[in-house]
Amino acid sequence: MAAKTAVAAAGGKPKKEDPPSTMADVYNHELTPLQKHVAFFDRNKDGVIYPAETYQGFRAIGCGVALSAFSAVFINGLLGPKTVPENMKAPSFKFPIYVKHIHKGKHGSDSGVYDAQGRFVPEKFEEIFKKHAHTRPDALTGKELNELLQANREPNDLKGRVGGFTEWKVLYSLCKDKEGFLHKETVRAVYDGSLFERLEKERKEAKEFAKKK
Repeated sequence: MAAKTAVAAAGGKPKKEDPPSTMADVYNHELTPLQKHVAFFDRNKDGVIYPAETYQGFRAIGCGVALSAFSAVFINGLLGPKTVPENMKAPSFKFPIYVKHIHKGKHGSDSGVYDAQGRFVPEKFEEIFKKHAHTRPDALTGKELNELLQANREPNDLKGRVGGFTEWKVLYSLCKDKEGFLHKETVRAVYDGSLFERLEKERKEAKEFAKKK
């Protein structure tokens, strides 16, 4: 807001899109489920997610150094350019992801649980378990997850396939139970971003508990 006020005081007109410094304005409004999903990785809540923040976010939820580094490069490299506002030039080789425009970064070969505007589609979410949860109605096994990924594949969509594979496999690795089930409530939580907050909190509490021993 300060940037806009300064422009107005100088007799000019603010641009249609906010400059990077005011992208945090996205948090002044109700976030879509997809925006909530990625907002966890915006560690300083300035509305822009850089690869370093993606790396920090993955480390915070318990991923190893190698996976976190790969995810940061792949995710920001794939999504970043798609989310840059039309009248803005993104910093070279920094691959920022703009939370406000994350819906533009939706990749193919996905479940369709997010629509084109980043809204949650309950019917598509339920469809995941109706079609692929054969062992239990409220959870997926590793084999059933592979079936889901296979069913979502689109022709000639290598990036989308890799993106979907990475997202689901990381989720399964972190959140499966002792019997190898990925529960429906866990999957639901990842779609609104609340799972990431929970995982980070649990990891911090485990570290603090270990220090007290």
